[in-house]
Amino acid sequence: MASSVRSLSKKVSKNALSTPTDLDPAQVQKVVDAVNKVLADTFVLYMKTKNFHWHITGKHFRDYHLMLDDQAASVEAAIDPLAERVRKLGGATIHSYSEVLKLTGLSESNGSNLSPAAMFDELIADNKATIKTMREAHKVCDEAEDIATASLLENYVDEAEKRLWFLFETNQDRESPAT
Repeated sequence: MASSVRSLSKKVSKNALSTPTDLDPAQVQKVVDAVNKVLADTFVLYMKTKNFHWHITGKHFRDYHLMLDDQAASVEAAIDPLAERVRKLGGATIHSYSEVLKLTGLSESNGSNLSPAAMFDELIADNKATIKTMREAHKVCDEAEDIATASLLENYVDEAEKRLWFLFETNQDRESPAT
């Protein structure tokens, strides 16, 4: 007796990622590669920001804790739109943490008991590096005439510069001199 249950085999069309676009396919691949690097940096920056949010201590705990939570949310908000943009172009996004770590220019933070100043120093450097990666991706988008991806990146650079500004100012002379 034959089973009435259909087999659930993986069937992948050779054109599974083919989507309609008027952009040059070779240029699209360059955009996809550049945006995936931005995504990798963004994932690592998100995880590090959240890690520091969880482990911040000290006199200004509440302010730092809330600021880092806001910053983590800002970083996380960029991930899905960028990944979906890659898919709209017909590209494949990153698939795993190992791929993220292969593509990122940032390093993980494995230190424990870091001071707030050390945390902010790392986040300042990582936000700067992520901004640089976004600017490089923007150049690739300009060359490909991909204005939609470039527009996303412009907004995320602005948000990253705001995070950088807050981190920088917070990390300046945190202790008030006695009056």
